[in-house]
Amino acid sequence: MLSSGISGLQVIENYGTVAIFTMAKRIPGRLFLQNLVERRSLLFQLVRRDFEQRFVGSAAGWVWALIHPLVLLVSWTYVFQVCLKVPLDADAPTRSYPLYLFSGMLPWLLFSETVQRSASSVLDHASLITKTVFPAEIVPVSVFLSQTVSHLLALVLMLAAAGYWQHVLSPYLLLMPVFLLGIGLFAVGWGWMVAGLHVFLRDTAQALSVALTFWFWLTPIMITEKQVPAPARFLLVINPMRYAVRAYRQMLLTTAPPRFRDFAALTVSGAIAFVAGGLFFRHMKRGFADVL
Repeated sequence: MLSSGISGLQVIENYGTVAIFTMAKRIPGRLFLQNLVERRSLLFQLVRRDFEQRFVGSAAGWVWALIHPLVLLVSWTYVFQVCLKVPLDADAPTRSYPLYLFSGMLPWLLFSETVQRSASSVLDHASLITKTVFPAEIVPVSVFLSQTVSHLLALVLMLAAAGYWQHVLSPYLLLMPVFLLGIGLFAVGWGWMVAGLHVFLRDTAQALSVALTFWFWLTPIMITEKQVPAPARFLLVINPMRYAVRAYRQMLLTTAPPRFRDFAALTVSGAIAFVAGGLFFRHMKRGFADVL
């Protein structure tokens, strides 16, 4: 009688183990995370290759990663502050327009450059994808990580400028990786979508460029949120990059903590885009071999 009871417990225990294992297999993204861990050396090589190829043959090398945003900063400051004399609100985190502009540019450039370059990334690695057992989904991830290197270089420059002119170094900068992760989820998710679509529809990259241009002007980077026309302010609410820009300015230009609303909105938007983009890319890559 006792042995039969023990056998029953063993059956229940084994069944529970199998159920847990089955549930683990069904966790969304488990195989993707497993691929990242197992192929981390490949991912590192892709990131290094991508970063080096962008500046190969140039005398300045990686310094161009700083020159590009600085040129944008100078030109936009000239147009919007010198020529158009765009004012800052009284409650703006700084009275320095260049710092206000630069802090808003950083998250936008990371997002837009990742998505734009991800569109053609699968085609750029077509030889690897078709001739080897190659996890195509890590290509947009490598694009984001490569862009993150440039982003960190510009971020160091921004911190130095804020410390010198603003005399600010917030302890809440320790939260920057959390927001960086949120931007990464959002950018990679959209990167998967446009990369998978571009394989079959080669106009995707051109259409994306137009869409990102409109998206840029609907994000409060050059102007403050109060300067957005009232009928268009609902677009700010549904724009995840608005929350990233606002959080960056709060952390870089003040000593106040970023708003929890900004963190929640960016995280939820990033998670939705990441899951949706991953599912879309997984569906689309079934036909890559027939097109590439």
